[in-house]
Amino acid sequence: MIPSVPQLIDTYWSWLRDKTVLREVNGHYEITTPYLDRHNDRLQIYAVQQESQFVLSDDGYIIRDLTASGCDLGSAKRRAILNTALNGFGVKLINDVITVRATKDDFAQKKHSLVQAMLAVNDMFYLASSTISNLFLEDVTNWLSANDIRFTSNVKFAGKSGYDQLFHFVIPASNKAPERIVHAMNRPSKQSAFNTAFSWLDTRELRAPNQIMYAVLNDDEHSASPAVAEALSNYGVVPVLWSHRDDFIPKLAA
Repeated sequence: MIPSVPQLIDTYWSWLRDKTVLREVNGHYEITTPYLDRHNDRLQIYAVQQESQFVLSDDGYIIRDLTASGCDLGSAKRRAILNTALNGFGVKLINDVITVRATKDDFAQKKHSLVQAMLAVNDMFYLASSTISNLFLEDVTNWLSANDIRFTSNVKFAGKSGYDQLFHFVIPASNKAPERIVHAMNRPSKQSAFNTAFSWLDTRELRAPNQIMYAVLNDDEHSASPAVAEALSNYGVVPVLWSHRDDFIPKLAA
């Protein structure tokens, strides 16, 4: 039996609380989160209080790691995509450090936004020019446009948790089909499937009751694990393998 949505939300909060570690270092607080980067290391963020506010940052880790891995972020095109991703989460890039300011009232929301921005940038730009020539998100955008599928990019919905969730594309309802959400997963994994499913569950009850969510799984370079597609399906998300994307054109273009 599939657990109820409240049970899943409670499980998520327990996991988040139990796997978060706080350590003070010279007046700064190092927060180790349960979210994993592409090295399967837990993401760390840093917090320092400045008068009545807190400055949260990744201390430059994400950009530094991508640059060291051969990902060139110097082009105007990639910088524009980077800025669009960061703006979607309400965070800023200051001297290659992903940063956001918070108050005691919105600390949790801003911390969540920072971590989600780190994950998004880490995933979006995991491409050295020698191995991957195009950004997957750009490929999905071009595919939707080429097939006359109407969409709005980078849409935020408020969730029951109180956190905003960002989705890559929203296709408006028509007289033939309900509203559809499309989210691109460049590196499908258990964690990315869990994050996507949680975002969907967190917002689903606050949206139209017949809304459908599709997750487009990049299997261009590496095959997507059947376990990822199964996990998404169990939570009501329709998995779409990039290699079979054209099978879904009629449903998305309706």
